[in-house]
Amino acid sequence: MANGVLQLVCECKHDPWGKQGESSVAGSLWSHMPDASKLDASETYSEMWMGTYPSVPSRIRSTGKLLSEHLKENPDLVGQSVCDRYGPDIPFLPKVLSFAKALPLQIHPDKGLAERLHAKNPEKFGDTNHKPEIAIALSRFESFVGFKTLDDIAELMRLKPLQQFVPAHKSFDDGVLRKLCETLLSLPPDTVSEIITKLQDIPLSDFGNNELVPSLLDRLSKQYTKFDNGNLVAALLMNYMVLEPGEAVCVPADSIHAYLSGDIIECMARSDNVLNTGFCPRADRDDIELFSQALTFQPHSPQDSLLQSKKSPIGLKGKSNEYSPPFSEFNVLGVTLSPKEAEKHRVLGSPSILIASQGSGKMDVGDGTVHDIGEGNVYFVAKDAELEFSTKMGLTVYRAYATF
Repeated sequence: MANGVLQLVCECKHDPWGKQGESSVAGSLWSHMPDASKLDASETYSEMWMGTYPSVPSRIRSTGKLLSEHLKENPDLVGQSVCDRYGPDIPFLPKVLSFAKALPLQIHPDKGLAERLHAKNPEKFGDTNHKPEIAIALSRFESFVGFKTLDDIAELMRLKPLQQFVPAHKSFDDGVLRKLCETLLSLPPDTVSEIITKLQDIPLSDFGNNELVPSLLDRLSKQYTKFDNGNLVAALLMNYMVLEPGEAVCVPADSIHAYLSGDIIECMARSDNVLNTGFCPRADRDDIELFSQALTFQPHSPQDSLLQSKKSPIGLKGKSNEYSPPFSEFNVLGVTLSPKEAEKHRVLGSPSILIASQGSGKMDVGDGTVHDIGEGNVYFVAKDAELEFSTKMGLTVYRAYATF
C-alpha cells in the first residue's frame, strides 16, 4: 500500500499550565516537526495533538493536506470495520502533554450527557462523544485521579475544620461523597482560604493515612491561590499518584481528575468535551451541580486507577507492551528498543498513529520504503501496513490503534 504510511505535521498548543521552552517534552517533540519554529524559552508548550480532531488537526507532510480530508477520499486506509462504526476517520485522539502546574479539575461527560450538552451549547461542547482516556508517563508524572477510599476520606472528615461538612449521624457512602464534593466546590473563596489555613495548623500526626494533605494544599495554593475550591477537592478527596516513565493511569468518562506535573502520552476517545470546576478562573468554571451529578466513583483507590501494560502478541520480537483500557476505541502499543534491537508488528487490520518519543532508527513499512524515524516524527499508518523498527542507538515509539 504505497500511500499507507504518511508522515504528519502536527500543532502544539500554548495553555498557561504548560511547561516552558525546552523543558516541555510536547514542545521539544513538536520542534522536530518539518518546518517547525524554534522553541521560545518564554513560551509555554502544553499539548501536541495528533490525528483528525478539527480544532487542532494534523496535516500530511508531503502534500499539506488535512489527514481528515485524505481519509474521506481514501476510506480503504481505515477499513470497512472502522467506517461502519465511526466513518472514514480516526476514532481516537493521541496527544503529548507537558504541564508545570495542575490542569483544571475536570471530568469528561459520558455519551448521554455529551449529547445533551452538545444539543444545548454546540459551541462549547463541540461533539456528542464520550472521552475516556489513558495517560502514559514519559517523565515523572504526578496526578490526581479518581477518589480515595471512603475510609481515607472519612478519616479526614473527622478533623475539626471539616466536621461541619459531613452529617455525624449518617454512614459515609458515595452519596455523601457526591454531596461533599458539591459542597466543597460551592464554598465562598474566603471560606476555602480559612479552611486551608486551619488544616495547615493541625499537627501532621492527626492526618493519619493522609499525611501528604498539608503539603499538597500548600503546593496547590501557591499555584492557584488559597481561594480556589479545587485545592480542597483534590487534596482531601482524590488519589494523589506518582508514576514513573512507562507507567499509566486510566480515566473513564465522568471520572474526576487533575494532572499535576510531568510529561505524558495521552490517548482518548475522539472528543474534546470537558467540565471544569477548579484550577481555572471562576468565569471559566462549569455548573457545579451538573458536575457533581455527573460524577462516577470509579476509580475509588490508587490501585483502581493504574493501567498495567502487558507484552503484546502484535510485537513479533517481544519488544512491544500493550496498554488496553476497558473501553472500545483504542489500545496503545509501547515499543522500547535498546541499541541494535529490532521489532516487527503484525498487520493490525485497523488504522493507527505513532510517534517516536526518544532515540532514532529506521522504520520499514513493507512496500520497499524505509523511513528514518526520530524524536517527534509522527505517522499515520493504514490498516494493512506492516511495520518493522530497528535502531543503532535506541528507540522508543508509541502507537495508538483502533479497536472494535
